[in-house]
Amino acid sequence: MIDVLIVGGGAAGFYAAIHVAEANPELKIVILERGKSVLSKVKVSGGGRCNVTHAEFDPSELIKNYPRGEKELLGPFHKYCSGDTVAFFESRGIKLKIEADGRMFPTSNSSQTIIDCFLGEIKRLGVQVLKHSSVVGISSIKEEGKHIWEVNSVKKTYYAKKLLIATGSNPKIWKMLAHLGHTIEPPVPSLFTFHIKDDRIKGIPGISTFAKVDVLAKKEFQSKITIKLQSKVGEKPLLSSDGPLLITHWGMSGPAILKLSAWGAKLLSEFNYKFKIRINWLPEYHIDAVLDLLLEIKNVEAKRTVLRTKAVDVPRRLWTNLVRASGISEDLKWADVTKEQLKLLSDQLTRCEFKVDGKSTFKEEFVTAGGVDLTEINFKTLESKIHRNLFFAGEVINIDAITGGFNFQNAWTTGYIAAQELAKK
Repeated sequence: MIDVLIVGGGAAGFYAAIHVAEANPELKIVILERGKSVLSKVKVSGGGRCNVTHAEFDPSELIKNYPRGEKELLGPFHKYCSGDTVAFFESRGIKLKIEADGRMFPTSNSSQTIIDCFLGEIKRLGVQVLKHSSVVGISSIKEEGKHIWEVNSVKKTYYAKKLLIATGSNPKIWKMLAHLGHTIEPPVPSLFTFHIKDDRIKGIPGISTFAKVDVLAKKEFQSKITIKLQSKVGEKPLLSSDGPLLITHWGMSGPAILKLSAWGAKLLSEFNYKFKIRINWLPEYHIDAVLDLLLEIKNVEAKRTVLRTKAVDVPRRLWTNLVRASGISEDLKWADVTKEQLKLLSDQLTRCEFKVDGKSTFKEEFVTAGGVDLTEINFKTLESKIHRNLFFAGEVINIDAITGGFNFQNAWTTGYIAAQELAKK
């Protein structure tokens, strides 16, 4: 008989196992992992550096980074937050550093540091890890008047007093949980980049600039937005985001885009990832202010060509493409440019529209919105409200976050809180 059986050899599963074993060394703890290796997501996170957490230590601010789970995580974060994560690793000799954007990494810049820490702790604490053990069935059975868990893997059947599901986005496990009576919110991708084919961003991959991005309502798609329409109520975007925007070979990425993909996960799925975005490359400026600025430059730089005079703070190659998109020829001087052409250029700089046609996974960091319904979990213990001694941690729950270490913090916090209850006799 196993005291605590953990299904899933990822971040949440390992973190929970370590804390259960530390809280109660007498327990027999087993981790079942379906693959040939454990902690695979930890390995690829942050480009192989492992974005452990984020330097946001106020629970009330931290929850704002979770499109799903914001309300539910407030209590758990008050119990176990980013500072506790930092303390956990530093007490094991792993120093973390804070980057300019708040992301936190091991100073070694290698995810292997985190993996080695977990593997070392599991070995020290006597937790058993069984690989190639894909689970094919979960059921609650009665033995000697008590309910215990029967878990069937492809290799054998295990019996456990308490069960923790930490399998991440696993459709087969979700199906088993549905059979046990849990409601599963259908999964959709949450962190992804936008596919865009457009001459204005063609040939300039690698350019990054701060921008404001809006997702437009479907009814706006049919007509071209002009300057005259700027005050119309119907123009209110469905979603808005700002931050660094990265132009790629296939379209757009970067924090501004990834935030939209997380907050709009359900909506953009319903759109079948075909929609329009509007970009203000100069988010501190309104279109009228930009037009006034360009008219001033027309007087000051009369003898120079528009193309070669980067009048505003955008990358030069982007400026060149936007000038061309405004119908301004390469040899046209500021003295000869018309007000109508400058209006078009102002429009490109502050209300630049693109058609999105599809998505790509953000690097290897596949995150989904969806999972076990939040109302069916007690967030003081992470125990199921439907079955006693059934617990959840990590992304198997309908919780996800924007990029920046927040998804891992969800894994650490839920794993830790579940562990406190799992460790009780």
